[in-house]
Amino acid sequence: MRYATGMGFVLIAGVLWSFQGLMIRQIDGAGAWTVLVWRSLAMLPVLLAFIAWRSGGKPLAAIRKSGLAGMLGGFGLVVAMAGSILSFQTTTIANAAFLLAAAPFVTAVLGRVILGEIVAPRTWGAIALALVGIFIMVREGLAAGALLGNMAALTAAVGFALFSVALRWRQIEDSLPTVLLGAVFGVVVGAVVAAQLGQPLAISAPDLTWCILMGIGTMSGGMILYTLGSRVVPSAELALLSNTEVLLAPFWVWLVIHETASTGTFVGGAVLMVAILYNALSGARRMALA
Repeated sequence: MRYATGMGFVLIAGVLWSFQGLMIRQIDGAGAWTVLVWRSLAMLPVLLAFIAWRSGGKPLAAIRKSGLAGMLGGFGLVVAMAGSILSFQTTTIANAAFLLAAAPFVTAVLGRVILGEIVAPRTWGAIALALVGIFIMVREGLAAGALLGNMAALTAAVGFALFSVALRWRQIEDSLPTVLLGAVFGVVVGAVVAAQLGQPLAISAPDLTWCILMGIGTMSGGMILYTLGSRVVPSAELALLSNTEVLLAPFWVWLVIHETASTGTFVGGAVLMVAILYNALSGARRMALA
């Protein structure tokens, strides 16, 4: 694959992911855990078919190869998926998207604590700046009564960081089997928690349609394109290109349903985006000089 093709795949993946918030806004009656169940179910056949194609008809061997790290990463992904759905349902899309974008910084900290990975001074500086942006948004959310949404988004960022650290722990090159395990766990965990909370799994046809579209299109399609692109695009540039999700998610809900966010959300989000872009651009420059 050529670099330009890989870059295009990653950009398209970010665009697909950016529609998540808008799609969740279209769901009227289903709770977060019920949405997790149906969206995860829709992901399974797409991911399984793609893994089977790439593994020469041996998907189970590819899944077993991910081992314990794949299972741990799958559980981290469940936390990320559930938290993101809940945050999109309980706070503004802009607030949720910006807070979810903090995942690379949480990954850097967990990688240092769990794996002993070296964190560059520029990244520590970017993390400090990101914390300022997060504080501004969370404080604004407290005033607006969106504490649950903010905490869910930050929990989702931690979940995705655990997913990323698990992949690095065993140096898993292909993340899709781990994503498939995450979808399986999502069905089980979502069903159990939904039953405990009294959220019915039977939902209306429109809600089910949106869940299926998310599972097949935005989630599975985005992950497949991102995984393919990551083979030829450096990691620092991946973080930069995939931020199209964060930038576009608030735009779609503003364009379609006229949802806006507070000044504090955009001020804090701007500070966080500066930190993310600085860290990604510094990493790309360092790799170019190496």
